[in-house]
Amino acid sequence: MTRTEDLVLLEREGAVRTIRLNAPERRNALDADLLRELAAAIAAVRVDGDARALIVAGAGKSFCAGADLGGMFGDITRPVHELRRHLKGVYGSFLGIRDLTIPTIAAVQGAAVGAGMNIALACDIVVAGPRAAFGPTFAEIGLHPGGGCSFMLTERMGPAQATAALLSGDIIKADNAIRLGLANLLADEPETKARELAAKFAARSPELNANIKRSVQIATTSDLATSVDFESWAQASSVGSDEFRSYLDNFGKA
Repeated sequence: MTRTEDLVLLEREGAVRTIRLNAPERRNALDADLLRELAAAIAAVRVDGDARALIVAGAGKSFCAGADLGGMFGDITRPVHELRRHLKGVYGSFLGIRDLTIPTIAAVQGAAVGAGMNIALACDIVVAGPRAAFGPTFAEIGLHPGGGCSFMLTERMGPAQATAALLSGDIIKADNAIRLGLANLLADEPETKARELAAKFAARSPELNANIKRSVQIATTSDLATSVDFESWAQASSVGSDEFRSYLDNFGKA
């Protein structure tokens, strides 16, 4: 079947950008064409000097049902080193979300399975709807987790819960996702909530948002002294901002 519309939409509303997976008839399952368009959309946001926040969403009832496995792996008889090189290219088409300096928010209204879950986890904040379902289901089909799944689950849930989730391969419903730290917020209309957050973040200095993200990255990979060293520079730099000076003028004086 020939498809005439885009598989990934890049929507612009003021300073907020939305990347929308747009194959609802197949629950936004990932194939080579969709991944290529997704990588291009992420690259476009990266160089968009007017972008201040990003929402990642899925059209229809699902966020993303995961990979079209035949299309994802291609010839599975290839040597492991060739498949590995191919897979790292696949991962790179969505993990670029993590490299963005602007705040990123996943609005997950339905199923986010396998690689589809990874796309959501690549965002800074995950907003889950009541029907959201997260599926670290790799082991259930005899497949090792990929696409950064082990790292991102451990980052959010801790090693014990991440190991349990990956070994069981069970679907994690919205309430449990919040309890485990897999998702950050539960909202009846996740994309509406994501837009509220995006508008709030977009109104701030982009340098402040970028430095907050960088500060957390440093804190998770370095010692206290390194973290404080960066914080002292970033906080000193923010003292001269218009926002902070306005706050001092209005509220900071006795």
